[in-house]
Amino acid sequence: MRVGYVRVSSIDQNTVRQLDGVDVERLFVDKASGKDSARPQLDELIAFVRDGDTVLVHSMDRLARNLDDPRRLVRTLTGKGARVEFVKEQLTFTGEDSPMATLLLSVMGAFAEFERALILERQREGIAAARQRGVYTGRKPALTIDQTAALRERAAAGARKTDLAREFGISRETVYHYLRTPDAAAATS
Repeated sequence: MRVGYVRVSSIDQNTVRQLDGVDVERLFVDKASGKDSARPQLDELIAFVRDGDTVLVHSMDRLARNLDDPRRLVRTLTGKGARVEFVKEQLTFTGEDSPMATLLLSVMGAFAEFERALILERQREGIAAARQRGVYTGRKPALTIDQTAALRERAAAGARKTDLAREFGISRETVYHYLRTPDAAAATS
């Protein structure tokens, strides 16, 4: 079976171009960062593939954005008897790969990791420049000052953090953040 894997970093990005024109019988699509391999559709793909399947991925950086994950994922998939093909790079891995194929996988993984580091650096530089110009104020607070006071009151009265998160429409981690941050203005990050 020909199985495709597509990944974009955010929900509003388009996945169409990645395997456009490539014939696949089953497609797994993740809309998540490639910084790590904890992605639901990737996990489903790994559980789904069988001996003799071919996994098609547009580009190595769509599978992972660091050095270790592409090697580990390719080893996992080929260990199940599947072939892994990277369309853009025109590389195929079967588990019986030559030293040159292994080197290419490592080099391409290193480039993907380097590219991610550059993206993060440019993002930090852009935010710093925007702050200097006074146009970057950070993320909008999840709760108003009144909501923060109500959250803290309810927590002090013994309300469960899970219930508070559900009631205020925030994550449990955000509840804890508001509870450990001394003032509401500092809770905007």
